[in-house]
Order: sequence, then structure tokens, then C-alpha cells
Amino acid sequence: MPKIVLISDTHNLHAKVKIPECDILVHAGDATGRGTIQEITSFLYWFSQQPAKHKVLCLGNHDWLGEKNSSMLKMLLSEYPSITYLENSEATVMGLRIWGSPWTPRFFDWAFNADPDKLIEVWSSIPEGIDILVTHGPPFGILDETEEGNLIGCKILLHEVQTRVRPRYHVFGHDHEGYGTKVVEGITYVNASSCNRRYQPVNPPIVLEIP
Repeated sequence: MPKIVLISDTHNLHAKVKIPECDILVHAGDATGRGTIQEITSFLYWFSQQPAKHKVLCLGNHDWLGEKNSSMLKMLLSEYPSITYLENSEATVMGLRIWGSPWTPRFFDWAFNADPDKLIEVWSSIPEGIDILVTHGPPFGILDETEEGNLIGCKILLHEVQTRVRPRYHVFGHDHEGYGTKVVEGITYVNASSCNRRYQPVNPPIVLEIP
């Protein structure tokens, strides 16, 4: 039974997040503040050193290097073979099918922001039968409410997840106020944001043990 640890939105404060020993460590994006080479390099080194047999990484809207200079990102990642990077792609880890994407609905024009046409293209490419779906942003109406009561999740993503993809687990972050776990229609949703709204890394990693 693999032990999986889930984190997200560490925003350069990764050193303050204590990771328990596990089989798979998943980061659902916003590892950095501005996604500079220096920030990404620092994060990748830390991530690679964590007590997990396998590390799975998805970027987010703060992680600009992934969108602006994908070749540089690939070069940096090549130094860390223990890290599996997912960008609209799938990997099988310890027998679990994991698919990940950094894209979110347009939000102040940050990295990996997209309009509905692009989001339809991306979400329709998610394969069926996967065990864990990792997206940086949440689906609409599930662990996506801000302190002001606004729902910032993606309606297109919600539709694909609930009607077609139906993963066992859907992991995300982006909305720092939505931290937690919720089961809806047989799917376990996890908002793994490590930082709260004030960018304090106070939310502990969420641990799953998947049979």
C-alpha cells in the first residue's frame, strides 16, 4: 500500500515544510514566487533530497520558467532523475497512473493561464482510468472558496473530472484557503496548499495510503 504525501503552493518556503518518509511525494505547483532560474534550482535541489522514493512535480501559475523557457527547465530537471515532471502528461509510479497539468483559468495573467478554448483542449486530453489527477487549480465548487466567498475553480475541469475522467484522487492547490480533503461522488479531492492566504507555510502535508 503506497504511502503518498501531497503538498502544493510552497512559494519558496519549502525548507519550512517537513516531509514525512513516504513512497511518493507529489507537489501540485507554485513551488516558487516568480519562477526564476534561481528559485526553480533551489526548489528542485530541496525536492530531490526529500525522504520519498519517488517525487512527482507539477508547476503552477507562479512558476514562470516552465512556460517562458521550457528547455531550461528540462535541463535543470535532467540533473534530478528522481523527479518526474508532469505537464499535460502521464507517468506510472509504483503501479499508479498519475496525470498532471499546470494550467488554470486566467488569473491576473500569470504563468500557465488560459482562456476557455485552451482549457477545453487541455482537460479533454486527460485520459480515463487514471488513479491520481494532479492539476494546479481546483475544479469549480470543490475546496476552491476564498475568504471573500468567491469560487475560483474551473467549471470545465469539474465537468471532465466528474463525467468522464473520474480519477480515484484529484490533487490540486492554488486556492490557499481551500486546504483540506473532500469526497464527492466517489472521488477524493485534495487541496494540498502548504501556505495559507498570508503565505505562511502552516498547513501540514496531506498523507494518503492507497490500496
